[in-house]
Amino acid sequence: MVARSPAARARWARQGLATRAPLDKTTQAMLLRQLYLSHFELRRFQPAHEIARQALELGVLVDVFRQDAARAALAAGDVDAAVAHLRLAARRGPASRRPFHLWTLGSVLFLVHRYAEATAALARAARWGTRDKPLYRAHLALVRIAAGERVDDLQSMIDDLAHAACGHGYGRFVLGHLAYAAGEWEAARRFLEAFVRGTQTNENATVGTSLAGEIAMTRATLAKMAKN
Repeated sequence: MVARSPAARARWARQGLATRAPLDKTTQAMLLRQLYLSHFELRRFQPAHEIARQALELGVLVDVFRQDAARAALAAGDVDAAVAHLRLAARRGPASRRPFHLWTLGSVLFLVHRYAEATAALARAARWGTRDKPLYRAHLALVRIAAGERVDDLQSMIDDLAHAACGHGYGRFVLGHLAYAAGEWEAARRFLEAFVRGTQTNENATVGTSLAGEIAMTRATLAKMAKN
């Protein structure tokens, strides 16, 4: 877990998996996850997907490995497989993590313009979410706007998310696009540029890859504002 390179991460994971000593399922699953991360960091998405599917067979942290499998499938361009994994994560994961899985599902569907499905997933996330409810509600509003619907309480959602802990990180992506929709371009530019900077400076090498769709959408929105 503290390996300094993907190659070292994979080497240690394989050594652990090859041990002759008995391995409990949790240890085996965590070693497979390190191998998965190595493949993902090296942009070897198909092998990463296969490792995540192999880990699923152990029956340990199933919803977490569904998320991993979805991330690899999405990076490989297989949106339908990613969506299927996320639906299963939301269906079979513990209640405490279900809103997160639904939100992730909604965010993927939003990026591929499947707005009706995204709305359904995000509405459920917003209904059951607790700490991150402002993010889920704001993301739902963003999808509704993209679908051509009117959102009357847009500014209150922006304010709620801006003052919440979940308004940082990914929240900047949602805030920036909501501010853009509200015509608050200076605020939109500030939020969106902060979001992009965060993906570039994060020590986790997988962040930029995992958020490739959001980064592309953000750059496109910033480019539109730069022309006006």
